[in-house]
Amino acid sequence: MPLTRIVYCSELVKNIGSNEISDILDVSRENNAKQAVSGVLLFNSDYFLQCLEGSRAAVNRIYCRICCDQRHHNAQLLAYGEVSQRLFGAWSMAYVPWTEATRTTIAQYSSSTEFNPYQMSSESVIKLLEELGQLLLTSEH
Repeated sequence: MPLTRIVYCSELVKNIGSNEISDILDVSRENNAKQAVSGVLLFNSDYFLQCLEGSRAAVNRIYCRICCDQRHHNAQLLAYGEVSQRLFGAWSMAYVPWTEATRTTIAQYSSSTEFNPYQMSSESVIKLLEELGQLLLTSEH
């Protein structure tokens, strides 16, 4: 089955606490590892921007589950396609914390000073996540 990458964004339903984000990450990491899915998640208290990589069936199943998850609102597919290699193969689900460095990197790929993935091109969000992933790798070593 072809290696597939999906990138989507969604809005967080209000009144969800930081514990809920930790729960999302814990469950995602466990489930993704079982399905050989890798990825990265960026969250800034309003928006999720996430990339998933794995078999077509696995990433489609996960995206469908996310679309039905009551914690997400207005999920939109930003990029979807077959790829020759993973960008985020080091993680079942990396998490990019919202920091000043993250904000500075985002500004390079966005037409606005405010982070809004709905207004970004598919190329920009993939490049943004790739650069943020490289920063995570650098900070881990």
